[in-house]
Parts: sequence; structure tokens; C-alpha cells
Amino acid sequence: MTAKRRPPAAPNDRELRLWRIGRALTLAFAAAVLVAGGIFYGLVVLLDFEEIDSTAELDARTLFDLVKLSFGVAAGAGALVALVVAYRRQRVDEAGAHREATRLHTERFSQAVDKLGSDSPAVRLGGVHALAGLADDAPTQDLRQTCVDVLCAYLQLPFTPDPGSDPAHQEEHHRYLALRKVRHTILRLIGDHYRRPRGTHRSWQGCDLDLTGVTIDGDLDLSEAVFSEGAVNFRGAVFSSGAVNFSRAVFRGGAVRFDDPVFSGGAVHFSGAAFPSGTVHFRGAAFSGGAVYFTGAAFSGGTVHFSDALLSGGTVHFSDAVFGDGTVNFSDAMFAGGTVHFRGAAFSGGTVHFRDAVFSGGAVHFNGAVFAGGAVNFRGVTGPAPHGLLTAVGTPVPATLVLASAWLPPVP
Repeated sequence: MTAKRRPPAAPNDRELRLWRIGRALTLAFAAAVLVAGGIFYGLVVLLDFEEIDSTAELDARTLFDLVKLSFGVAAGAGALVALVVAYRRQRVDEAGAHREATRLHTERFSQAVDKLGSDSPAVRLGGVHALAGLADDAPTQDLRQTCVDVLCAYLQLPFTPDPGSDPAHQEEHHRYLALRKVRHTILRLIGDHYRRPRGTHRSWQGCDLDLTGVTIDGDLDLSEAVFSEGAVNFRGAVFSSGAVNFSRAVFRGGAVRFDDPVFSGGAVHFSGAAFPSGTVHFRGAAFSGGAVYFTGAAFSGGTVHFSDALLSGGTVHFSDAVFGDGTVNFSDAMFAGGTVHFRGAAFSGGTVHFRDAVFSGGAVHFNGAVFAGGAVNFRGVTGPAPHGLLTAVGTPVPATLVLASAWLPPVP
């Protein structure tokens, strides 16, 4: 973190682009003439003038009116020139103010990154807050994204594990705790800013959030956040302790990936989350400890992948979840340990795939599940039927439900 990273230049659409003054005035005059001509023609039609008397003589009153009209035209032309010049001056001032804001942002950015690379945990903590403040005040979305990228990159850096509280390693243990405080502060700031509605001050919604391979050992609150734009990536992340909260979050479009994560401890909540569109990936997820909650989640559209997941420990809750539309894919998942609850889940629409899944250990419960529509596919599944599944299905088996052949009663 000792190298300085400079934010990218402002995007091209913020650069000052002005026509030459002659061209601007010519176009302005032409527009004014066209507007005046249109108004004149409209008045002629509106007042129903039939023709202009070409034999009329020019009297003093008419001449005076023409003189006044000439002065009015000249005054209007002068006002038009002043308007064009004032507009150009305003644009130049705005561009200058934008350049100055970008320059100040760049200076503050460099100072904040220097603090983040300090050997002192307290100074690093100051750098974290400085970068978060810069992201809030960034004059462009690109500059805000750069600040968020640096904070995410800090979380991706390898860190020394806790040496323990043994007196012989007391100094190292204290340093570990201090640096963990820095990491936990970044997680808290990400949650605080990402939960704010898009378009409001200090909102980071719409920014890319790259937490690839990050070990999340503290609290991260993304409850009620809306994931509709930007790329959010937890690929390979390790959820080892603390509470990570996506409760009542809305996954509507965007790119959200949890490929190959490890849920080994703590609690991760997707309770009441809504998946109305887009695609969310949990491919290859390893559930080996802790608890993951999809209780009451609404799979009402879009696609959610749990294919190739390994459920070998801990507890995963899909209790009272509603599978109402879209596709949820558990194909090739291995239920080898721990406890998985589908108690009270409602399969009322869309498609849920368990094709070629393996039920080889642990406890999988479908007690009280309701199969009221949609397609649920257990084709090619190996292992015994989950607890309560056949009772919940009832007889005859609904046409939209495909069970493993070994679970069906023998045909007389």
C-alpha cells in the first residue's frame, strides 16, 4: 500500500467543449431569425391578413415605427450577443471549478492512500475514513469508484493470522487486533454507504464492489440494499465469523457473484431477500459451518445458482422461502452433512432444479413444504429422499414434479 495510486482523469463528457464565437453567434442569430419569422407568420395567420397594400405611401408615423423597429432589432441583437458571451463565460467558469475540484480531490486522494500504507494502525484508520469522505465528495462517479476500489483492495491484501494471546506473542496479538479494527471499519463503512438509496448523498449504490477472496471476519450490514447496477463480487470470499446481513436486500439486475465462497462460521442472512430479476451465483459454495439464512426469501424472478455447492456442515435455512418464478438451480449439489431446511417452503412457480444432486449425509428437511405449481426436478438424484419430502408431495405426484426413480413406489 506504499505506492501511490492516482485516480483516473475526469471522463470526456465533463470536458469543456465550446464552439468558436463566430459560429456560436451565427447559429444564435439564425435561430433567432427563424423564431421571429415563425412568430410573425403565426400572427399573420392568426389575424387573417390577406395581403399587404403595395401602393401605400410611407408617412412620418410609419417611418417612425420602422426606426423604432430597427432600434429594437439592434437591441435584441446586442442582448443575444451578451447572452452567448455570458453562456460561454459560465461554461468556462464551470469547467474551471470542475478542474479545481478534481485537482483538490487528487491531492487529498494521494494523502489518504499514503496514510493507508502507514505502519501505524491508527494512521491507517485515518486513511480509511479519509478515503470514505473522498468517495462521498467525489466530483465524478469514476473518482468515487476509485476510492471504493482502494478500500476493497485493502481488504484483499493478505494478513497475518492471530498469533494468539500467549504472553510471548502479546505485541503481535495487539497489532493483529489493531489491524483487524481497520478491516472491520472498512466493512462497516461499505455497509453504511451501500444501504443508502441510490442518488442520495453518500450513497455508493451503483459502484462496483470487488471483495474477491476477502476473509470476512466481522460484521457487514447490507440489509435492504438494492443491487440493480454495478458489479458486486464475493467470489471466493470466506465468511468465517461475525454477522453478514443481506436481509430484505433486493437483487434486481446487475452482476452479483458469490462463486466458490466458503461459509465456515458466523451467520449470513438473506432472510426476506428478493430476487426478482438478474442472476446471482452461489456456484461451488462450500457450507461447512455457521448458519446461512434464506428464510422467507422471495425467488420471484431471475436466476439463482447453487449448482455444485457442497453442504457439509453448519445450517442452511430455506424455511418459508417462496419459489414463485424464475429459476433456482441446485443441480449437482452435494448434501453431505449439516442441516438444510426447506420447511414450509412454497414451490408455486418457476423452475427449481435438483438434477443429479447427491443426498449422502446430514439432514435435509422438506416438512410442511407446499408444491402448488411450477416445476421441481429431482431427476438423477442419488441417496435417500429428504425428510418429509414424499409426505409433502402427496399422491398422486403432481405433473410438474419429477422425483428420482428410486423414491417412487414400485409399479404393480
